Amino acid sequence: MAQEYQSPIPIPPSNSLSINDPIPFMSDRKQAPCGTWASPINAAAVVEAGVSLSSLTAPTGSPPCWLERRPKAGGRSVLVEATASGPRDLTGERVSVRSRVNEYGGAPYCRNGEVIWFCNDADQRIYRQVGDDAPGALTGALPHRYADLTYDAARDRLLAVREDHGGNGHEPALTLVAIDHAGVVTTLVGGADFYSNPLPSPDGRQLAWLSWNHPNMPWDGTGLWLAEIDDAGHPRNARRIAGGPDESVFQPAWSPTGVLHFVSDRNNWWNIHRLEDDGEAINVCPMEAEFGRPQWVFGMSTYGFDARGAIVACYTRAGRWRLTRIDSAGRQDIDLPYDDIQELRVAGDRAWLLAASPTSIPGVVEVDLADGGHRLLAHGGGAGMPSRHISRPEAFTFASGDGEAHAFYYPPTNPGFAPLDDEKPPLIVKIHGGPTAATGTALSAAIQFWTSRGFGLVDVNYRGSTGYGRDYRALLHGQAGIVDVEDCINAARHLVDTGRVDAQRCLIRGSSAGGYTVLAALTFHDFFRAGASYYGIGDLATLARDTHKFEARYVDRLVAPWPAGEALYRERSPIAHVDRLGVPVIFFQGLDDKIVPPNQAEDMVAALDAKGLPVAYLTFAGEAHGFRRAETLLRTLEAELYFYGKVLGFTPADAIEPVDIRNL
Repeated sequence: MAQEYQSPIPIPPSNSLSINDPIPFMSDRKQAPCGTWASPINAAAVVEAGVSLSSLTAPTGSPPCWLERRPKAGGRSVLVEATASGPRDLTGERVSVRSRVNEYGGAPYCRNGEVIWFCNDADQRIYRQVGDDAPGALTGALPHRYADLTYDAARDRLLAVREDHGGNGHEPALTLVAIDHAGVVTTLVGGADFYSNPLPSPDGRQLAWLSWNHPNMPWDGTGLWLAEIDDAGHPRNARRIAGGPDESVFQPAWSPTGVLHFVSDRNNWWNIHRLEDDGEAINVCPMEAEFGRPQWVFGMSTYGFDARGAIVACYTRAGRWRLTRIDSAGRQDIDLPYDDIQELRVAGDRAWLLAASPTSIPGVVEVDLADGGHRLLAHGGGAGMPSRHISRPEAFTFASGDGEAHAFYYPPTNPGFAPLDDEKPPLIVKIHGGPTAATGTALSAAIQFWTSRGFGLVDVNYRGSTGYGRDYRALLHGQAGIVDVEDCINAARHLVDTGRVDAQRCLIRGSSAGGYTVLAALTFHDFFRAGASYYGIGDLATLARDTHKFEARYVDRLVAPWPAGEALYRERSPIAHVDRLGVPVIFFQGLDDKIVPPNQAEDMVAALDAKGLPVAYLTFAGEAHGFRRAETLLRTLEAELYFYGKVLGFTPADAIEPVDIRNL
């Protein structure tokens, strides 16, 4: 039998920062205009801390593994495992482990002992690697892509979601497939628009999976299916056992004894349910809290089972995450110094988390479930931010529209500087992408870059964000460009009204859907002084016509069905109302972006330029949706600071390459 993995020793030092470090008296601080403060958290430090961790797994009998996306290696994603001497790379320099199914990918590798299967970004083929041997291609080249790789131990084969782009201009077709050692691909399930989570039962006799269809996104409505597996390895007698068009099911998982569990929002909150023999689903721990996340990528996990069969799970309430254990005696939280948990895996008497806190950057954390002890196995890069420069988030709820919304405020923090007399700091309103997503409390070097220079920053969980129940998510339906913008403005107004920030120096920044909120706020409201749009949407109609399959009908629910709602799309599109936009904007765009194509930014830039407004446009070859390369991350951050300096009339302390700002 396989031996349970033991923790590597020694463990790297913690990346937690002390919140008790002394702060100099005000008399020891130099007064200087906000925005001009010198800070050790420069753009290079942000890039250093920008190693992104994802796809955490804990294969039976093997060390925990995860992916590290490294900006200094051109954004390459490397598969890493924990060892007794520290993290060790498992994939070589010519490999970048990444799936592009649904464009966002996820779960691009799996492991069984010494055998690793992974998707290579360059050609989207699955490769098989044994130990330290060179990997060999298992599947053919495009038009096929693969994701959600799962090992079927009973048949010694690989299960996956396959995306077929060979449809002569039609939408790619998704299926669930099995792949044998010779690379022969067998279709198991097809017919739905989307699939995820192929999951064989522990005894190999059943197969569970999720599927959904347009116009739903997986957080709107998914079906959980269950089938028997026949002697030939094919599913038979498939039946939907949970979910539907108006119920989102997330992460099916089998207990060690073969009982199927899943997360459902049927009672407003994503709670964990257990399937009984009679087909009834029992909520194992009813809570007004979320045990699920929006399934933007494959392979997401928020719970698992320990050696005694108890559920070990993470949940979020009021924007903060906790680790807990659920068994027949009830629920008991496990005390940890982390309140942002992105992924969770459980095996034996240990759990592994991708976790962070307001004073620690994301890292791989191992938890001993027997005594609650925890150890850091790896962190995401540069943990050297000086603690006295760290701004801590202050959670607040504010009135907006007919209800309320939520945000975190980060005050300016720098032990060497103070604002001028009677000066209130400028404010940056930061908007998360998605828009079906959420912001959290993890220490972000990118946020500290701004606060350590004298900016206040508010990170908004506007209506439509996750973590506050299905009903809160639904408040954005039909209201995109309305309630999200309203909430961002009202968060800023709350801070203005409470005397925290300067009403005349409010800025707004966001990426992707957040970029759309930026442009809508600047176009349809006279509140912000300037904005920064990272691969943002200016024309909703173009997005509805041109985007990829996964999001092809997303805006139907957020705005209106296309093309019937074309007039509303035009009404909500900033590009159609440039005459109402009267403040400077800087745009950042990857030229390889398939989700929000460059023409979105180009049309907005041309319109603003023609109007004579100050506008800057920076493009990056080789970058897609979400910037990955060190040089891109460094340039965009410095350029944004330079732009704000020109708009607000201050000179940053940093030496920055000038930005071409038209019409300034």
